[in-house]
Order: sequence, then C-alpha cells, then structure tokens
Amino acid sequence: MNDRSDRQPKDFIREIIDEDMRTGRYEGHVHTRFPPEPNGYLHIGHAKAICINFGIAEEYGGLCNLRFDDTNPCKEGEEYVEAIKEDVRWLGFDWDDREYYASGYFEKLYEYAVELIKMGKAYVCDLSPEQIKEYRGTLTEPGRESPYRNRSVEENLDLFRRMRAGEFPDGSRTLRAKIDMASSNINMRDPVIYRILHVAHHRTGNKWCIYPMYDFTHCLSDSVEGITHSLCSIEFEDHRPLYDWFLDQLGVHHPQQIEFARLNMTYTVLSKRRLIQLVEEGYVDGWDDPRMPTLRGMRRRGYTPEAIRNFMARIGVAKAESVVDYALLEHCVREHLNRIAPRVMAVLRPLKVVIENYPDDKTEMLEAINNPEDPGMGTRKVPFSKVLYIEQDDFMENPPKKYYRLAPGREVRLRYGYFIKCIEVVKDEKTGKVIEIHCTYDPQTRGGNAPDGRKVKATLHWVSAAHALSAEVRLYNHLFTKPNPMDVEEGKTFKDYINPDSLEILTDCKVEPSLAGAMPGERYQFERIGYFCVDSVDSKPDRLVFNRTVTIRDTWAKIKQKVMGGDRKS
Repeated sequence: MNDRSDRQPKDFIREIIDEDMRTGRYEGHVHTRFPPEPNGYLHIGHAKAICINFGIAEEYGGLCNLRFDDTNPCKEGEEYVEAIKEDVRWLGFDWDDREYYASGYFEKLYEYAVELIKMGKAYVCDLSPEQIKEYRGTLTEPGRESPYRNRSVEENLDLFRRMRAGEFPDGSRTLRAKIDMASSNINMRDPVIYRILHVAHHRTGNKWCIYPMYDFTHCLSDSVEGITHSLCSIEFEDHRPLYDWFLDQLGVHHPQQIEFARLNMTYTVLSKRRLIQLVEEGYVDGWDDPRMPTLRGMRRRGYTPEAIRNFMARIGVAKAESVVDYALLEHCVREHLNRIAPRVMAVLRPLKVVIENYPDDKTEMLEAINNPEDPGMGTRKVPFSKVLYIEQDDFMENPPKKYYRLAPGREVRLRYGYFIKCIEVVKDEKTGKVIEIHCTYDPQTRGGNAPDGRKVKATLHWVSAAHALSAEVRLYNHLFTKPNPMDVEEGKTFKDYINPDSLEILTDCKVEPSLAGAMPGERYQFERIGYFCVDSVDSKPDRLVFNRTVTIRDTWAKIKQKVMGGDRKS
C-alpha cells in the first residue's frame, strides 16, 4: 500500500496540511476519519471521501479512523455496518483497530450537553418540530426566540434528565443550543442538539430514548478521537461555524474542518433518497445491481478497486462543484483491465460456420496468448474443429463499402487459426435469415499468415462448436438516457429518463472451454467485444453468467481527443 501509483498531486487540502506541518500545528500529526451513516450502502461518491481521508492519512504517515455515525436508530442496522466495512476494505484501505461508533460516545455526549446547559448555552424547548421550523425564519428574515429559551439552568437540567429517563413522548421536547436567532447562518439559530426517540438502537438497545443530532455528535466525536483534519463534502461548509462553536464553548480539542466538492457524474444519480427509490420501486434488481453506482454494484459488474482509486486521483480534489463524465471512470476501468485481464474468445450472437474441407473427426489445439500486455501470463490451448461459431455481425451477405469482414467469396483470418473463405450461405426457408455459412480453409495459413504473402483485411474471433460452453451474458449500459437526469422537464421526474435498454440479456452465448472453471468475480477480456466479469450472484458451476464491465471502445479517449482538438483550433 505504500508504493501506490494513484498518489495525488498537491491540492488545497494538502497545501493546508503542509502549512500545518510547517508550523507544528497538531504537533505535526495528521489524523483523519471516514464517518459514514450505517443506513445504506456506499456509492462512488463515498469512494471519493474514502480515498481522500484514508489516502491523505497514509500519505502523511498519519492515521484514519472508521467511525459510524449511528445516531438515528430508525434507519440504521448491522447489515449496513458490515457492508460498509467490506466496501472500505475492498477499495484497499484498513483502519486497523480504529473502528469507532458515535453510539460509543453517547454517555460522553450527554455530559457535554449537560455542561452546555450549566453554562447557559443550551435549553429544553417544548416547541414542536413544525413550530421550530416556523420560528427559525428564512434566509432573508431573522428567526424568533422560543418562549422556552430563558428557562433557568435548574429547570433545563431537570427536564433534560427527565427526557433521558423517558418521561416524555417523541417530539414533545428537544434540547437546543442557545446561540443567535438573528444569525445570517440559519444553522446557528438555536439548533436542536437532542431529540426524543423511543426506538431501540442496533448497538445500545433500549438504553437511550434521546439521541444527539449530527452537528453536535460529529464535531465532538472528532474531538474525542483526536482528529486533526475533519475532511467533509462541501454541503457542510455552512455548518462549520456550528462545528467550531460547540468545540469552542466546551474548550475541547479542536480539529480543523475542511470541505471539498462532492462527486457528480453524468448518467447517474448519487442521492441516497433517489437510489432507494430505484431499488424499492423495482427499476433495478437491488443495491448490488451492476447498473447502480454503489460500490457493491460496481464490484459485481467487474470494476476494480485500483481503477476506482485511479479515477479519484485523476479527478483530483477541488472546492468548486463540477460534473465528471462517466466515460472517464470507464476509461480507468478499461485501462486497468487491459493490463490484468486474461483474453478469451466468446461469441455472443452465434452464427454457425462449417469448414467444408476440414476433416470431420479432427481437432487441433491452437496456441493463444493470454494477455499481450503481460507476457508473463503465458499462453493457452484452444480447440479448432470443422464446425465453429462466429458473431452474426461478422458476416454480411451484401456488405456495404468498407465492410471488411466475412461475405460471400471473401477471405478473412480466424484469430490464432487459419484463413477461411465463404463459399455458400444457408438461410431459413421461412424467414430468409442466414443461419449457417459454409467455408473452405487454407491449411497453409495456420497461425494467421499466408506463405504466399497475401493479405486479408479482417480477423475474427470464434469458438469451436463441439467444445464451446453455453453462457448467459448481460450487457449493461447507462441507467439513464440523459447526462443529467436531474435536469428534468416540466411535469417529469428523474425516473422518466431511465434507459429502457440499460440491460440486455443474451442467453445463447458460446465461450471457449477454458472458462469451464471460471470463478465468481473473475474478469476477462472477450476478444474484440469487451471486458466481462463472472457474476458473483447467479453464476454457478453448471451455469455461466457474465456481466459486461466495459466495452472495448474507449469513449473517453474520443471525448478527450475532441476537447483537445477544439483547444488546438482555438
């Protein structure tokens, strides 16, 4: 992990830390944390926060904690805790023994709240949630003070103790910080610190019926853990004055909160609420659906952690919001798989080829390269026989100009095999569809070269019909038809832009026999087609299922070339 190729260049966060190191702030230590809420599965946006927090700590020889912000028992559970830990480890990071929970600090947080009450900085309020919202004011109008704002310290202490004891129903009372109802920052207008919630917690059971709010919990958890740099996404920038206020009032260790821009990507949504809609309303097949931007979905699709880390390194860290083209992520995935994925031959839409002059009972074992990018991966043997399958798209009876693949009377090369020439076409009598083609082969061209020096313009992949394995292949495309599905037309929602062709399932595919032992999660390049992963859920020893990870064609390279070309012209 120390010699990582995805190390980031200097950005504004690293410049801040460099200055802190120079001045001796925090005694030269760097201690960060990744604080997810265990109420859902992590997505690619969380991966950015993970890479920043763990990556910066590693780079500066510091530490990074994994802390679960489990302050809302209504939506949290152990299932999410375990899934989050699995995802963080899969990305290549480890927190050693620094696994913490906000719930582990509940007693300490309660004591901090009592201290604020004693200082006259917090009070118990009887306003309902709706009234609190009404009293808060707007961006242009100041708020109004609660009629309960000036209760005595003694009364507040008594009421808060009774809140903890469970004497009051949900929503009847809250504990609020006493700050400034006229503040230009709405977050500073006496925010709620605690609310009453008679719900069992997945870790503390029924011990508590009052739970701290995020803004109160987060900063003090950072403080307790000795965090130096609290790195969070840009939506918390307006909350920073409150973060600082709690720490300053209580006089405790004060980390520095630094905000960075969230990840926004084309052709996807990263809102947890909207992702829940996609799952619960059946637009996708669960949180691990390969079309989902969740890490478990991307893992099932065949994305590699190395590619995701490289993607994060390339997009960098900035303050300003921007939208990253999904094609860049696919480029990073393709780039990594090109180096590590074994090559195999697979035919997704089979067309039967009979080689007339090849012996009926003969089978040759041809040598094929496993990965031209890595000679160390060696070679394998693929069987060649009289009857083969090629792709339907690799034959046209009446080809247009510049179509160089197989056609009547035309000769092509078979990958690792021979030159073949089409001599006859067999069609379905009812539909007229081509169902079989007959060819001859030149036995002098084994290995793909003709002794007489003649050339062909196309090389086709193939599989031997007698040896091929049947497989199901799932072709995934963007889940949305629109680059920004949140840019909705009047009367529509983001769901109106769901791509009806985001998944195509092919059930009669043929793959070479070397894939007989393919294990769930293994990745391959199907030559000339794309990169594929053995499905981790549905693939079994007697049922091969492959998910398309990315196509061979690199759309990002074209986008980049177009942009750079435009720059040159200007």
